[in-house]
Amino acid sequence: MRIVSFNANGIRSAATKGFFDWLATHKPDILCLQETKAQEHQLADAQFRPKGYHTYFRDATTKKGYSGVAIYSRQEPDEVRTSLGWAPFDDEGRYIEARYGNLSVVSLYVPSGSSGDERQQFKFKAMEWIMPIFDSWLASGRDYVICGDWNIVHTRNDIKNWTSNQKNSGCLPEERAWLDELFLKRGWVDSYRCMKPEGCDYTWWSNRGQARANDVGWRIDYQVVTPSLKARLKSCEILREPRFSDHAPYTVDYAPEPGSAR
Repeated sequence: MRIVSFNANGIRSAATKGFFDWLATHKPDILCLQETKAQEHQLADAQFRPKGYHTYFRDATTKKGYSGVAIYSRQEPDEVRTSLGWAPFDDEGRYIEARYGNLSVVSLYVPSGSSGDERQQFKFKAMEWIMPIFDSWLASGRDYVICGDWNIVHTRNDIKNWTSNQKNSGCLPEERAWLDELFLKRGWVDSYRCMKPEGCDYTWWSNRGQARANDVGWRIDYQVVTPSLKARLKSCEILREPRFSDHAPYTVDYAPEPGSAR
């Protein structure tokens, strides 16, 4: 099973750069998108509904052309959920979950705090609010893959300029401590770090200067999985080229569930 997580920074913009042609050749079983920046009625064109995929969207309702998440799936899910129960978060289009038997695949877009203190405080509030939800998922016995732009680096190896970013959103000590709690205490698994313990790859680069050319990046896009899926992690890749947005698609291949036909 191949799952891709990708912040498109505008699904229509990514499409003009050949993203859906790439999708047809890369052929993931499930694609989780963040920052679609579109309303579903604007995506009626066939290129946004590629043959062989079931498509599901959760748009932002509070601000048009903002945020938004989606899931593209070869297999039709048993159920699709688009609300976690807190309107300020849900209405920004930040969560969608597809369920297949005992497996849940989530496309999640954690708020950014880089635009100012008001949004940083919202980010902190969202982090505090969602942790018990993660706990409930972990306790449910279901297998979870949480794909998305988490807007936080975890360790020194996840960002090029560690020291100079200690006071910037996405690298704040409080944010990184929250990931410590998630990974080191709660037991959730960072798929990339599990497979590449010393890796220094990035998934996002600023559009300023020559950040991408000089690989001055941040790893803020993750596939976070329940411990039950750790043994099924086969390989992962951050696909820097071709370039479809300021983020790179992050691909993980999972081994079949023991006893399954696949």
